[in-house]
Amino acid sequence: MRRADRLFRLVQQLRRRRVSTAAQLAASLQVSVRTVYRDLRDLSLSGVPVRGEAGVGYALGKGFDVPPLMFTGEEVEALVLGARIVAAWSDPELRQAAEEALAKVEAVLPRHLARAIPDATLFAPDFHVRETLTRHLPVLRRAIRERRKVRLAYEDREGAATERTVRPLGLFFWGNAWSLGAWCELRRSFRNFRLDRMGEARPLGEAFAPEPGKTLEDLFRHYEAT
Repeated sequence: MRRADRLFRLVQQLRRRRVSTAAQLAASLQVSVRTVYRDLRDLSLSGVPVRGEAGVGYALGKGFDVPPLMFTGEEVEALVLGARIVAAWSDPELRQAAEEALAKVEAVLPRHLARAIPDATLFAPDFHVRETLTRHLPVLRRAIRERRKVRLAYEDREGAATERTVRPLGLFFWGNAWSLGAWCELRRSFRNFRLDRMGEARPLGEAFAPEPGKTLEDLFRHYEAT
């Protein structure tokens, strides 16, 4: 967890309870008590009115609050629907990130809007999502971030098996499937690879630098031209 996120969550924990001990805060944040003491000190130095002492407990001074995010009801519904789609159609890491992001939003919303999150009636059922649709998402997301080439064991629509080394550029969700947009070194051109047709997606040690004609922007231009 990034330190900024931890400090935000620490403030939210202090807001929810009248008094919290360092041990309670440490358990909630999954950090050491020593880290909690350090974070509380840093919050105080930055102007957050933390009141209390070791062995007794801590609370926020009266009148302090995190500035609320002002969303409309429709914006809240859009956030909820987006988070539920991510939870249903992505990998466990993104699912957890979506849930935590929604919890952060709920924590700072005015009460009348916060109720709209659990009460939202927009759903994205996941009972029909096959594991093969999302199995390679974590590996490919990481390879894109780190600009690592990937070795694919792939089966095309006719069932022919092939192996490709690609430069992964972007992941695309089409409503019922994910695909990888990439520069294929075998074909020397851009190609789309459906994740549910990948038998293996193995990151290689070889990194790649952006080259003219092989970037994500070039991929979009390729899409527009075809």
